[in-house]
Parts: sequence; structure tokens; C-alpha cells
Amino acid sequence: MGSAVAATAVAATGLGLTADAKEPEKERKMKVLLINGSPRKNGNTATLLAEAAAQLSKYGIESVVAQVGNKPVRGCIACGQCHSKKLGKCVFDDDVVNGIISLMAECDAVIVGSPVYYGTPAGQVLSVLQRMAYAASGVMQGKPAAAITVCRRGGASAAFQTLQMPFQMLNMPIVTSQYWNIAYGSGPGEVSQDAEGLQTIRTLADNMAYMLKQFASGNAKEPVREPWITTNFIR
Repeated sequence: MGSAVAATAVAATGLGLTADAKEPEKERKMKVLLINGSPRKNGNTATLLAEAAAQLSKYGIESVVAQVGNKPVRGCIACGQCHSKKLGKCVFDDDVVNGIISLMAECDAVIVGSPVYYGTPAGQVLSVLQRMAYAASGVMQGKPAAAITVCRRGGASAAFQTLQMPFQMLNMPIVTSQYWNIAYGSGPGEVSQDAEGLQTIRTLADNMAYMLKQFASGNAKEPVREPWITTNFIR
């Protein structure tokens, strides 16, 4: 396409018209930030985020993974210094939060994943989201967002809703799927047996890619849907 544009520009110049014959700049690749809220780097949450990343890559969209990890993450102490000093980041710089804020500034969308602990997301990922939302809402506003949760049995829908709450206060379009973005598994890798859960994540990635491209061009093609898979867990 770039060669055609350049050729057209050269032809126009030959006709005595003013035109820029330079090749257009290469289009910047879109990037999605994947926040792994699990303390386990390679656990079930990571498996789901990897499924999303693989699907996004089919649309030429890169993924950047931020691991919350198993080190302490501070909760917000309502000091207000991020606002009063106009820092654009949290005043505390001794954990992962400001690094994730920097990644968010470079990305076009975000997916946050978490295991379910007592019917709620992991505490450290909530601290990350709350501090990001308050200290650096400017790098989040308007960017598509989604949440993913994984559990052994129950509490996933409540945790899923909790993770999405900050997005709704930051004018972030929430990306949907064929079902809530929930999958099931307990032991390492067990979530890979949830065929419907994995498909739900792929559909989420399809929809996120479509939304990003539609925002950018206004003429994106709708994704082709997979035949619906259903998975039951009585055994």
C-alpha cells in the first residue's frame, strides 16, 4: 500500500502538482496490557491471559504482560500527593504499580486477570487497580478494558464484577464476550480443561481487536464466531 501511495505522489509531481513523495510512516502496532494479578507467574490466570494474547496476535496486536507477583503491594493510603503534586503516578515507588502505569501509558487497552480468593479478586491486584485509577487515570481514560477471573468452584462472577468497577468510572469501554470472562481450574494448568472458558477468552480477544480497529479506522471487519462450546463440570 505504501508503494502505491508513493507512486501516486510521484505521478502527481510529474503533472506539475505539489505532492510529498516520501513513504508514509509505518503504522504503529497496537498493544494490549495484560495484568496478571496472580502471585503464581505460570498459574491458571497466566494460561487465560496467554490464550487472549495468542488470539490478539492473529489480528497483529501485541501483548505486554505485567506480573503483579508475590511481593507486597501497598494499598492506597489516601495521601493525595499524586494529585496535589500532579505526579501522574503514585508517590510510593517501591512496588510494581508505577511500572504498570508506565506500561499502561504505552498500550491501547488492558485486560486484568485474577484468581478468586474468598469470592473476591486477589488483594494485590485490587491495590494495583485502585492506585492506578486514582494516581494515573489519564493514561487509562477511553481505552478498552476487560477483566478475567478463574476459580475452583464459586465466587468468580462477584470477583469479575469487582475488577470491572474502576473501568466504569474511567470512561473505559468494557469489552464483552459470549459469556462472563470466567474459567474454572484449581491445580496448575487445570483451566486448560475448560474448553468453554478458553473459548470465552478467545471471543473476548476477538471483540477487543475489533473494537480497537473500529476506533482506529471506522471500518473494521466483524470477527468470525466459533461454534459455541459448552463445558460442564460434574464428574
